Amino acid sequence: MKREEILIEALPYIREFYGSKVVIKIGGHALVDESIMDKITQDLVLLRFVGICPVVVHGGGPEITRLMERLGKKPKFIGGLRITDDETMEIARMVLVGSVNERIVSFIGKHGGKGIGLSGNDGTLIIAKKKQKQTVGIEGEEREVDLGWVGEIEAINAEIINITSDRGYIPVISPVAVDNAGNSLNVNADSVAGEIAYTIKAKKLILLTDVPGVLRDPAEPTTLISQATPAEIKELIANNVIGEGMIPKVEACLKAASGNVTAHIIDGREPHSILLELFTNRGIGTMIL
Repeated sequence: MKREEILIEALPYIREFYGSKVVIKIGGHALVDESIMDKITQDLVLLRFVGICPVVVHGGGPEITRLMERLGKKPKFIGGLRITDDETMEIARMVLVGSVNERIVSFIGKHGGKGIGLSGNDGTLIIAKKKQKQTVGIEGEEREVDLGWVGEIEAINAEIINITSDRGYIPVISPVAVDNAGNSLNVNADSVAGEIAYTIKAKKLILLTDVPGVLRDPAEPTTLISQATPAEIKELIANNVIGEGMIPKVEACLKAASGNVTAHIIDGREPHSILLELFTNRGIGTMIL
């Protein structure tokens, strides 16, 4: 397409989304590959300057594991679930609230935007409770496991998001929550993004990951499901088409969709994937209506 045709194609989408909030969850390679992060933050700043208000949520699980190993602490998983003891929680805070969050804010500033780093502790943004013991299969036996400082969300206090976003900032939120006793809890970033999108009545929820979207066959990218309803997604889960790694993402999308938020799962490794998904007729990932 000619450059002017690309701009004209984007116009109706810019007009539709102008003044609205879009929640974008950053995960996967984007958190460790600076070239990918550079393009994503360019997209965020462009959205802000055309009158759309991006709200960013980020993960950081692999980075937590790497720092633990550097510090001589072996990550502990039981039945595929990470055990978060006191020391692991402190490392998680260092990574999520510190290095990852700061890096995203810095990239936004590099491209002329105003990023502001937040965690769930700021203004009691994310209130959570400690997860109950989980029943997992270990060597053929079912056992109850205490995950430690792992939380599940009870409430989102959107006030600080709205204040910062309405004043031209791009909030960048790390998935560290607080409980009623003031303890920090590590919560799933996809869940945080879905709950925030639902609470602030966002126009869109976009999850950036390392796969093209929801696939009928995980080994075959050409089986991408480009569009689905919540009922169809639930059926895919029930039929084991959607596997464990994708379940937290589609559950976040279902939460958002229950609040009339259209959700997208897209490949964050694709250059300027956010702009392609929002401003072109075809899009690139899976859209859940």
